[in-house]
Amino acid sequence: MLTPHSLRVVYPSEVIAARVEKVAQEINARYKDEPLVMVCVLKGAFMFFSDLVKLIDVHPEIDFVRLASYGMQSSGGAITFSKDIDISIKDKHVLIVEDVIDSGHTMDFLLKQFQARGAKSLRLAVLVDKQERREVDVQADFTGFVVNEGFIVGYGLDYAERYRELPAIYEVVFEENK
Repeated sequence: MLTPHSLRVVYPSEVIAARVEKVAQEINARYKDEPLVMVCVLKGAFMFFSDLVKLIDVHPEIDFVRLASYGMQSSGGAITFSKDIDISIKDKHVLIVEDVIDSGHTMDFLLKQFQARGAKSLRLAVLVDKQERREVDVQADFTGFVVNEGFIVGYGLDYAERYRELPAIYEVVFEENK
């Protein structure tokens, strides 16, 4: 059962669309005509990834990855693939598209895995960068929004698998925090 809460709009859909377009322009300027593999981290990044891919000029190869973490209270614990990519990234430019970077543990794991597979370059596009909780030095190359605090949902982000379908980004306001 979900803790009683309400939702407060943080970024309306028009603001998200404008920011995604700007991120796509930055990516297009960086890669120009270079072959690119874009990897979506499921589930949360699917909306950001979908909108972003539509605006990329370099005709990227696309793939998907899903990671699971066990025992990750803060540091420690294991991260594993519950769905790995299907294409080879050896000697290719790879852009990982993620919904949120928080502690940095999951992205650190994925970047190291892809580096070991021989990617020519690795960069990270993230919808939301929550830097205040960072435990591992992972930096986004392309950032949609920087959020200092709060629990956010919508536009692919969830609370107990709910709210991913919402077209805007909302902060979850728990009853005890009102």
